[in-house]
Amino acid sequence: MTPAFTGAAFDWSTLVRYMPRACFFLLACCPVFAAGPSAADLARSIREATLDPDECYRVRDVRLQKEDIKVYLTDGYLIFSKPVAGERRSAVFTADVQGGDAEALLMPPTRGERQSLAMFTQSANLDQHFQAALMIFTDGSRELTDRITRDGSARKAPEMGALLAETWSPVMSNVQNGFQIRMIQDILAPDANGGMMFLAMSSRDAGNFDMVYDPRAEEQIVAGQLTERNGRAAYNVWASFPALSSRRGATKPLDPWYTVPAFQIDAAIHPDLSMKATTRERLRVGNRDLRVFGFEVSQAVEVESVKIDGAPAELFFQDSVRGRALRGSDDDVFLVVAPEPLAAGSEHEFEFAHQGSVIRAAGNNVFFVGARSNWFPRAAGGFATFDLTFHYPKRLTLVSTGDQVEDRTEGEVRSTRWKTPVPVRMAGFNLGDYEKVSVASGGFEVDVYGNRHLEVALEPKPVVPMVDLPKVRRYRMTQLNEPPPPLTPAPPVPDARLRAVAADVSAALDFCASKFGPPALKTLTVSPIPGTFGQGFPGLVYLSTVAYLDPSQRPAEMRDSTHQLFFSELLEAHEVAHQWWGSVVATTSYQDEWLNEALASYSALLFLEKRKGAKAMEQVLEGYRDHLSEKNEDGRTIESAGPITWGGRLDSSGIRDAWRAITYEKGAWIMHMLRRRMGDERFLSMLAELRRRYEFKSISTTDFRSLAREFVPPRTRPDVINAFFDNWVYATGIPALKLQYSVKQVAAGTRLTGTVTQTGVDDDFSADVPVEVQFATGATQTIWVSTSSDPTSFSATLKRAPVRVAIAPGGVLRTR
Repeated sequence: MTPAFTGAAFDWSTLVRYMPRACFFLLACCPVFAAGPSAADLARSIREATLDPDECYRVRDVRLQKEDIKVYLTDGYLIFSKPVAGERRSAVFTADVQGGDAEALLMPPTRGERQSLAMFTQSANLDQHFQAALMIFTDGSRELTDRITRDGSARKAPEMGALLAETWSPVMSNVQNGFQIRMIQDILAPDANGGMMFLAMSSRDAGNFDMVYDPRAEEQIVAGQLTERNGRAAYNVWASFPALSSRRGATKPLDPWYTVPAFQIDAAIHPDLSMKATTRERLRVGNRDLRVFGFEVSQAVEVESVKIDGAPAELFFQDSVRGRALRGSDDDVFLVVAPEPLAAGSEHEFEFAHQGSVIRAAGNNVFFVGARSNWFPRAAGGFATFDLTFHYPKRLTLVSTGDQVEDRTEGEVRSTRWKTPVPVRMAGFNLGDYEKVSVASGGFEVDVYGNRHLEVALEPKPVVPMVDLPKVRRYRMTQLNEPPPPLTPAPPVPDARLRAVAADVSAALDFCASKFGPPALKTLTVSPIPGTFGQGFPGLVYLSTVAYLDPSQRPAEMRDSTHQLFFSELLEAHEVAHQWWGSVVATTSYQDEWLNEALASYSALLFLEKRKGAKAMEQVLEGYRDHLSEKNEDGRTIESAGPITWGGRLDSSGIRDAWRAITYEKGAWIMHMLRRRMGDERFLSMLAELRRRYEFKSISTTDFRSLAREFVPPRTRPDVINAFFDNWVYATGIPALKLQYSVKQVAAGTRLTGTVTQTGVDDDFSADVPVEVQFATGATQTIWVSTSSDPTSFSATLKRAPVRVAIAPGGVLRTR
């Protein structure tokens, strides 16, 4: 008998990336009323807890259900692990008997999740017979053990226990060790709602797959599969959704059990660019006593020690290379365990000593910060004030989030201090050998820094000239038979557009402020970063070094009109817009992260429209549409990879570039269609209200939908926004639309009748289509038609004959 899960260890933190960031930290914030064993002692017990031969059972017709997850152990053997902290927390089931069988059932409640499941399993509902299952119950398996002993559906089988323990214990330990952090949390901080159930099953049809129930997560039900992508371990989430009790409102979202409202960091950057720092965090406990707290930090950082109010506390890291690979990020998660519970409502100082190499070199004296988000330990998402002090070689310039309040130099070391006047979501820094240009406008200051030197990756490659052979022969005779030297183009100037970038950023900042209100910080600093992307932090923008180059000196592959427009127009405005969407307004979970990117993308298009006209915006949107409609070798379009709310899950769709295209490009289209449905004035008023209402708060997609309902035009159907979100946000599809119409003179004027037919989408897809009626003079009239699987008819009586009737250009996302 060969175990089905050999070499397939699972780390629960893999799934953390698909949950709200705050939810992960709630895992570490449960009530505890007395100090218990150390995390290290518990980890040792978990590692040593092999399967127990004396707790092996022959089971028949055992049912295991957690909310939407239903598992039937029809016939087989079930063996439990030895206790950890008094509870048996793992078990293995095998159907390796005559007629043995087991079955797992899951029915996702939404169309989008059924679509996701079907993409991986070719079925909208999960119904899999499996031969083996490894089960982990972080709060103990007592419910299962009580059931099989109470209803008489099992009998002890110690003769099989020894064989199963020998065969399966290494596999069980391999998987269970990936859950050390969560198990320790649930042991030190038990919760009335129970712990997590993880099931890893092996089936003939679907291979190895997992089902998870976690009452503390926002989406309590997850089904998925460990896989490999681009040569790395990855995780495909088949379906993820709130459990039945949550959907019915029987359970309420958990309040945050602690917050971190203030950070104070003192960091020394050595000549070799390594960093040694002390981070002090003011942590406020919620309404329950707490002893164990979850944090995260970049993998490039080593946390050496932690103190709580000056007294040493325990650090616990789960040393799992596989876990890092499964998470698909450079961040580690770890625990801080206090010697005694911290009282509800109390405040404490957590002091971390840490060091690492978060700064990278790009060659030619060009540097940048790689670990931009988690270069220091962070706990619990939210807004906080930052007080940052940096000590670094005086030959370099350092920029950071906040206002610079101190600047001094002692010998070869320069020290600067930065403070945020208001709470912000995150704080970053950058450094290099910079030139600087400053622009003041509209009460704001823009400081743009550019590299003095060109990074190696952007250096032009030597080109050997094409010459005829006679000339080559003559040259060789006169130059001692040496070949002609290659011609090296003049190197681009890395700060060639410094003033242009400063002017563009300043204009974009003024534009966004006029539409959405003032930014959180009055100074915006722009600094370069290698690559072809940007990133917007509060008061600090990382801008691609390509954007600093004169368009004629950019790499050859980036000189087409699309790239030139992106680097010279859209990228700067997009990152500036993140001063509002992401810095002032945050999002609740991974399902809502699209909002900030879509809003930033569309804000950049609004700015482009102001500068270059509506036609320029329309051309960009047409390019987005064409890209979303591109098909891969399987005939699937990029847009069909999944709903925009899947966020990072789109990476597992098997369609290249799906996450970026859907999040940024379809996201911009969603905002554009909302604008057309509401009208310019109402749409811009909605964005201004969004900023006002959710300033320094988090917004969800559901919140955004509710806000949009408030701004629909008068006499508009109340459910129009719900239908819009159901089709464009929570599902997929780009319809092909055909308009047919006729015009007839009647006594009251002109009678217009027509139909709109949609194809290329599911039968339950519906779109609001703007049919524009144009006249020889006067305003255009718009008739909104809601499509369905059948041709949709419409009619209107017009005061005069139209000169043109057509679906409004750019009014709805549709195929050509």
